[in-house]
Parts: sequence; C-alpha cells; structure tokens
Amino acid sequence: AASPALRPGAPKLAIAVDGRTSFCYLPLTIAERLGYFAQEGLDVEVREFPDVAQALQGLQTGAAHVLSGPYPNTIALQARGQNLQSFVLQGRSPQVVVGVSLETMGHSGSVADLRGRRVGVMTTSAASHRVASLVLGKVGLRAADVRYVPLANAAAAVQAFRRGELDAISTTDPTVTQLEQMGSLKVVADTRSMRGTAEVFGGPLPSGCLCAPASFLTQYPKASQAMTDAMVHALKWLQTAGPSDIIKVVPERYFQGDRALYLAAFARVREAWT
Repeated sequence: AASPALRPGAPKLAIAVDGRTSFCYLPLTIAERLGYFAQEGLDVEVREFPDVAQALQGLQTGAAHVLSGPYPNTIALQARGQNLQSFVLQGRSPQVVVGVSLETMGHSGSVADLRGRRVGVMTTSAASHRVASLVLGKVGLRAADVRYVPLANAAAAVQAFRRGELDAISTTDPTVTQLEQMGSLKVVADTRSMRGTAEVFGGPLPSGCLCAPASFLTQYPKASQAMTDAMVHALKWLQTAGPSDIIKVVPERYFQGDRALYLAAFARVREAWT
C-alpha cells in the first residue's frame, strides 16, 4: 500500500521482477515495503514473473516500464542490439556459492576432483551456471567434463544434496547456509563476499539492477532519478538493519518457514549491499 506521502497524480510505474524472494532483489522489496518510492513521489507496482525471460517479455510488451533483473543480462541484451540500460545497482556481487558435497566427495574433495561428476545448477539463474563455469574453468574443466544437473528450486537442491545425487552445487542463499548448517557442503568459491567475488571474477560484479529501455530514461528522467533515490534509501537501510528490523519488514513467505536460517544467510550476504 502506498504511504500517505504519495501525492495525487503521482506517476504510475510498474517494475517487473522474477523470483523476488531472492536476496539479490531484497533492496527492491525494502524500497517498496518502507514506502521509499512513495516518498519520492512515485506510485510503483512491483509485478512478479516466473522467470527472467518472462519478466523481460513483460518489459518489451509494455506490461512493465522497468525491469529488476540480473545485471549481466543488460550487457548480453545490448550486444544483441537491445538498448536496455541499467540505472541503479542492487548489489556488487553475484551472491552465488559453489560447494562440493562432503558426503560424496569427502573433506579433501576439491573442484579439480569434479571431472565426470554431477554439478547442480539453478535453472532459474544464469548466474548459477556462469559462476560454476568460471570456477571449473580455473582448474581446466570444461562443460563437457562434468554433468550439469538442473535444479528447479531451493527445495529440490537441498533434497538432491541430502540424497547424495549431487557432487557439487552452484546456488545462492539461504540454500547454501542451510547445506552448511547440515554439514553437507564445503564451500570452494563464494561470491557473497567481495574477496570471494574478486577471486572468481577479478573484481566486483553487480548482481541485480533496475534497468529500462534508453527511451524510457530519456522520456522520464525525473521518475528514473526518483526510483534510483528510493533504491539508495533501501540500500542504506540494509547496511544498518538488525534481525528485528528484517523480521518486521520482510514478508513472511521470504523466510520459507525458517526465520533463523534466513537471518543467518542475510548476515552472510550483507557485504554485497553498498
């Protein structure tokens, strides 16, 4: 619901997003829930789509004005001739972790030992596959050297790991923290931290961003700036938010029935928001 700060006749804008419970899109949720868009004089509706492709389609068909999506996608789309521009970043690291199974690989298992093994990747996340490929590539392994196993969601990832059906996984929190707490996972590459991101990519790599067609940014510069300011408010709030703040503001469904796990994972990814 819009806050009382929203003035009559405020511009109505729709933001498309996929999987908004993902930590990389948490700043968007915070900006919406705390009324930061309304404080900037905007009437914003966040519309959730099943995946990135459909969220992008929503932008292209006019169902949304702005896309909250993975930053690397904007670069890929520009290369294909689509003038989609990022105008505010939601994080400075991909927040993807690669870990090996302690059950099937043992404590001495490493990335180099994954030749011919099963590596789980999230089908809904291109970043999951991208990070896995880079980490494997650093030890000379190519896509054909491992068997990638697509995982539909976090629950499927945890079940596959517990059954010993995976030798490694590339995924995000809170799944990673859950597998660590279960004693099932040894982290071998961690882009939740800036140091880990630099080890994989050589420097920071933005995760989520708000992006829009260049024509929108040119036509609505004030609204674009107002959305940016609202997101910056949210990023600043996240830097100092404590567990009780998170529980009050974040929707219950984001916790997936385990608040303690969500808060533990939140602490791991906090460095990504700046």
